[in-house]
Amino acid sequence: MPLQSRHLMTLFITLHPALDLGPTPAGGRRIFPVSGGHFRGERLKGEVSPLIGSDLLLARADGTVQQDVRLLLVADDGGLILMTYRGVRRSSPSVDERLAKGEAVDPSEYYLRSTPYFETAAPQHAWLNQIVAVQQGGRHPGGVEYDVFEIL
Repeated sequence: MPLQSRHLMTLFITLHPALDLGPTPAGGRRIFPVSGGHFRGERLKGEVSPLIGSDLLLARADGTVQQDVRLLLVADDGGLILMTYRGVRRSSPSVDERLAKGEAVDPSEYYLRSTPYFETAAPQHAWLNQIVAVQQGGRHPGGVEYDVFEIL
């Protein structure tokens, strides 16, 4: 049976400039501190906290970039939601070069997928603690945009 999903939200994350740690034993490491953003969906909307969040990006030897992200989502009703996700970006060297320059590149030209998980004590959002989600997205000048889907 094929997986079914429903749109959970569109998430836009704004980023500060990257901090480049350089080649570490794990691979080329860059950290993108989160500077804010917003999320909008039928059941969930609010702002991305500018105080808590980062993307620990790892450029692996195979050319794939691995994400390790933590964000604090602040729902419009005041609920606090920790969102964590790991993912993969795969693209050609020419697309990597364009992205590194900050150019707008159509998301259809590369693969950016991740698996978010949510943690909250807010009773009105407790259902998020019990779902599996996937997201696909693309880089934009100053940030990243994702369409997030709940797997049914």
